[in-house]
Amino acid sequence: MEMSRSQSQNNTGPSAGSLAVVGIGPGSPEMLTIAAESAIKNADIVIGNDFYINQIPHLFSGQEIIKSQMGKEVNRAEQAITLAGDKHVVMVSGGDPGVYGMAGLVLEMAERIAPDLKIEIIPGVTAASAGAALLGAPLTNDFAVISLSDLLTPREVIEKRIRALCTVGIPIVLYNPKSRTRTSLLEDVIDIAKEQLPGETPVGVVKDAYRPDSKIIVTTLKDVMDVFDIIDMHTVVFIGGEETRMLRRHEDARGMFTPRGYHRKYVY
Repeated sequence: MEMSRSQSQNNTGPSAGSLAVVGIGPGSPEMLTIAAESAIKNADIVIGNDFYINQIPHLFSGQEIIKSQMGKEVNRAEQAITLAGDKHVVMVSGGDPGVYGMAGLVLEMAERIAPDLKIEIIPGVTAASAGAALLGAPLTNDFAVISLSDLLTPREVIEKRIRALCTVGIPIVLYNPKSRTRTSLLEDVIDIAKEQLPGETPVGVVKDAYRPDSKIIVTTLKDVMDVFDIIDMHTVVFIGGEETRMLRRHEDARGMFTPRGYHRKYVY
């Protein structure tokens, strides 16, 4: 398996195929990188979850488009690897393909079934970065990211990790916090956080970042259940660390930030 950094997926190049796993960011065209746009436009085949394919119709002009639904990730990866034998294939992934995306699965499968395949991973803007920018700068210093999806990671492992993270004083970013059928895990995680962190700890909730119906809420750990109902799989929850503070305009919270630490070295 050959990892590459190509300048473009140009169909006039060698006849051998290639596969690019491309992050398309949070869903807004403005958040799509130049490299991602170029790869998609120059592909022979674009394959991906229908939710993500439907976000980028403006990039399609003659490519073969293959959609599949959630839960078909293994089949989708295998199909992309197979088609890339003699075609330039792009697999799209929401956010960044290396952050809870398709990159790991593709590399794992290609190592076994197509070790000589040329593969490129093209990064995208992940939800933590997008949400943090809308809130201010809550992740300026160290932070941790954890997914609450228990489809591939056991619930008890997730809860163990949350308990450990709450002891180290850094911001925690929760991906996939709640689905239609999985609501109690987020409740349990909030309870765990309340046991170990002050009630006034800033909490940011960003839903549908950089999309037309986006919602940005700044609250506290003791009050976060007041906005529990709006949280879904397209939401990212930011639990502040021990130094995270709210950005305020008079008495209104308008964001949150974590100092980088310059105040410990400089006077300003």
